[in-house]
Amino acid sequence: MGKAGRFACIIVPMALTIASFICLIIVFCGQIKKDVSLSNDLYFFKAVTKDFVDDPDHAIDEANKYFDNELLQALQGKASTKDLKDFYTVGVFNFCEGDIDDKNKETFTYCSKPKANFWFNPMEVWQLSNTSVQQLFPDDMKNVLDTYHKVGRWMYAAFVIVFFLTIAEFLVGLAAICSRWGSLVTTIVSTAQTVFFLAAAITTTALYGSLVGVFESVLRPYKIKTSLGGRMMAVLWLGVAFAVASGFFWLISVCCCSGKSSHKKVVVEKTPYTYERVASPYLGHRGMEGHEMTPPAGHGTTGSAYEPFRQQQV
Repeated sequence: MGKAGRFACIIVPMALTIASFICLIIVFCGQIKKDVSLSNDLYFFKAVTKDFVDDPDHAIDEANKYFDNELLQALQGKASTKDLKDFYTVGVFNFCEGDIDDKNKETFTYCSKPKANFWFNPMEVWQLSNTSVQQLFPDDMKNVLDTYHKVGRWMYAAFVIVFFLTIAEFLVGLAAICSRWGSLVTTIVSTAQTVFFLAAAITTTALYGSLVGVFESVLRPYKIKTSLGGRMMAVLWLGVAFAVASGFFWLISVCCCSGKSSHKKVVVEKTPYTYERVASPYLGHRGMEGHEMTPPAGHGTTGSAYEPFRQQQV
């Protein structure tokens, strides 16, 4: 019952740890390949430039009500040469782009190679970097992109740390089957994993939320729309919820189900059967006066071989 009870005690936090890991892997898979529908539906940030690409002259006329600079003409040039795609989506390791048909069906045409410390730079993607046009972006957009670039490194590092801590939590959790000490060590690892997972989720949400807000205010006049990926955020925060729950149940497992059997082996020492020799006049023995006594005649015995037991009358 000890080991079975211990196993039953840790099965819940172990399952929650696995669920948290699965959510993390799903987040990592977002935008990895252009031919995988599940991957295409998961993104942190999305920019739709279709309205600008379809009718750049009209978009420029509308934007001229707010701006009068070279950025409009630069974007128009990219749209006319098809360098500006209909939409862009951003994941953890890379971005994807594609076209939108008249029925609003999206077709992914390209995904960049996954790389460490990835961040989405629209000026580079739209081939506007290292030009005078880059200086035409408003300061708010430049500042948020600079922050995104710097904080994005921490965000990526946090996700990688969570990945390895989750694996460690699972492996160390196997030792928790044996004792509560294993649960204690697993709880420590789980706490660290939860802290980094929560920090990564908060940073990601705040960072891409700010990015969407600034892009909306700056690029809306250009008929460029941006949005936050609801499905990706849901999976991300679901993984955090699983991580928090697993840490709680690992802590509970420290206090119960020691893994030792509750039945103690009881050793009963058997008392050997003894008998007591009957005193005179049935047995011959040396009495108080030191005389040898002999059994009386008529008992069917000869000599000293007769040795009767004392019988208790009931």
